[in-house]
Amino acid sequence: MVFFVAALCFAATAEMKLSVDQLVKFIQSAIQLKQPDKQVAEYLHHVRLSNKLDDRTIEDLEGQGAGPKTVAALHELRDVSATLPAAPPPPPKPVVVQIPQPDSIEQGRILDDVRGYALNYTKQMPNFICVQVIRRDVDPRGGDNWYHIDTITTRLSYFEGHEDYKVVLVNDKPQNDTPLERLGGTISEGEFATMMKDIFSPESQTLFQWERWATLRGKRNYVFSYDIDQSHSRYHIIADRTEDIIAPYRGLIFVDKETNMVTRLTLEAYDIPATFPIRDVKTVLDYDYTKIGDGDYMLPLKAVVIAHRTGQATKNDVEFRLYRKFGTDTSIKFDTPEPLPEEKTKENPPEK
Repeated sequence: MVFFVAALCFAATAEMKLSVDQLVKFIQSAIQLKQPDKQVAEYLHHVRLSNKLDDRTIEDLEGQGAGPKTVAALHELRDVSATLPAAPPPPPKPVVVQIPQPDSIEQGRILDDVRGYALNYTKQMPNFICVQVIRRDVDPRGGDNWYHIDTITTRLSYFEGHEDYKVVLVNDKPQNDTPLERLGGTISEGEFATMMKDIFSPESQTLFQWERWATLRGKRNYVFSYDIDQSHSRYHIIADRTEDIIAPYRGLIFVDKETNMVTRLTLEAYDIPATFPIRDVKTVLDYDYTKIGDGDYMLPLKAVVIAHRTGQATKNDVEFRLYRKFGTDTSIKFDTPEPLPEEKTKENPPEK
């Protein structure tokens, strides 16, 4: 209806046929844009309705701010349209049906299946190599106004349960297989299996609770919250390579409804000692199906790690790309890929 409001700037002479619904939207737009009452009324003199205008609709528009001249013109349209069929009722608002959550017995069964999957995850993984791209940002004021500092491209190899990281490029400049930990700054490891395994390990005595439904990468997911206290945690935070603490942590677990495979993990450390340089650490890790050789495997897709310390914040966007089966003759072109599109990690509402 903005087109009609804009047309008021000109001398309207052509007759315009509108439905009552279109007329209402036009008047509402004119009120919102503060169009002169006289000009709106003049325009209405060139309108012909396709259905009947009633008094209640006019009263509603007057209550919303229609001027006296506009109201008088609407009364004229009411009289002219009196013999026309009544306007159809507005379409009903879509009904949002909440999906019922699984009962406690079903939740227990789901968590048992996921626990078996998580504890045996590495046994299902093939030996492979891939490109790991780490885009590191910093906010020197400790907020979330990020400034990019570097992009690290590494060769990540996984062979018989062992992960090995070698830096190949820094800002597209070749490196001589520098170990990742030598670069300094914020780094993280254990994204492949350690994080998932620790959450479901019996030694962690993790507390689980139903959270909600979610849709992730087009598939319905169960979402559970979890919490691991400090006495059972194995989550290390190391500051300045000299101070090391084990922190309690909590987060969310997304589980594919059809397969009971983990599709996302989140982690947030808490109760960090006030004297420790790092104030908080948060991680989001996404998994997705990846083809390696003749098989499809659920492997890490992207991790985001955000840490705050006094007066500074860091963010690492970590992507896992170009998976290949491990072998002596396996080769990967180590260009830095473009960032993954946002849709690959965006959570969507679960309602029907």
